[in-house]
Amino acid sequence: MPKINKYVDIDTVEREAKKDYIDRHSPFIHCDSSAVKGEIFKVTVKMGNEYTHPDDFDHYIANISLFNGETLLARADFVPGTYGNEKSHCEVTFNIRAMGKLNLVAHAYCTKHGIWESTAVEVAVTEASTCCGGGHCN
Repeated sequence: MPKINKYVDIDTVEREAKKDYIDRHSPFIHCDSSAVKGEIFKVTVKMGNEYTHPDDFDHYIANISLFNGETLLARADFVPGTYGNEKSHCEVTFNIRAMGKLNLVAHAYCTKHGIWESTAVEVAVTEASTCCGGGHCN
């Protein structure tokens, strides 16, 4: 099994010394903090916060996966050159249907540096409103 790298596992001194390396390989989850049960919910995963990742034939982000706990929800695969062989923030938006509490984690696979895991993001899921929209519901 390949080693899974986590941003939080790297001590503060090493993190500062290798900030660009760690940042460009770390997936970051961007989404609302709450969702409505049964409705489509958008989750964007972006590689790197400050630093961009290469898009070379032998060094690129091959895929990004989104999990709810241990359950795989979605995965996007990329080929070298997807981003024009230019360094960039590889990014994908997944549309999922929230059916219960979400504990989202993303994994990204770099062909040169292995699997990287995001920080978990909890999303509260509320019941859909039963209001008819007529303005007379309390």
